[in-house]
Amino acid sequence: MEDYKNIGDPVTPLQVKKKHIVREYAESIIVAVILALIIRSFVVQAFKIPSGSMEDTLLIGDHLLVTKFLYGTKIPFTDTKILKIRDPKQGDVIVFEYPEDPSKDFIKRVVGLPGDVVEGKEKKVFVNGKPFENTHEIHKEKEIIPKAQNPRDTFGPVKVPADSYFVMGDNRDRSYDSRFWGFVKSPKIKGKAFIKYWSWDSDKFSVRFRNIGRLID
Repeated sequence: MEDYKNIGDPVTPLQVKKKHIVREYAESIIVAVILALIIRSFVVQAFKIPSGSMEDTLLIGDHLLVTKFLYGTKIPFTDTKILKIRDPKQGDVIVFEYPEDPSKDFIKRVVGLPGDVVEGKEKKVFVNGKPFENTHEIHKEKEIIPKAQNPRDTFGPVKVPADSYFVMGDNRDRSYDSRFWGFVKSPKIKGKAFIKYWSWDSDKFSVRFRNIGRLID
């Protein structure tokens, strides 16, 4: 009679232990990846500022965190949002999909809400006939460009459609925003920028320590 105890290769306790450790590491990595994806998709996401359109509020090399749940959590592969806390407010700094190329993310300040009438007159912005007060607004060019030539300094009036927003960069003379390409639809908004967690000045090759931990308003 055959001895079934001797069939196959023997498995030592060391091999069993190694397999157990590998399995534990694999499970931990999978869980960590899933949690990271959930946090990135529904809670908070990191972004880096690549241009100067929001100077001096946000500088090139600033790294910031964006809350993704404030305006509602977007269901993957749809434009539907759930669990919304509130809608964007005038003055919020938001990150959104660039309307002309959704693969790119833009960051601007909300100027006009749904139903608002926005107009620009020689670098001054008016919302519903009243001046839009933005203490972060800067102008780096004195020249006034005629409306017929370019909408940078004079535009509108335009009425913001439902479920849409009119946005502008704080660096008014050097920002490509709603003055040029129109409105941001609510489903395309990714979240509200709220804090800088890192800042690197590539020109001076140094860390901007004063910017780290600063809230964005």
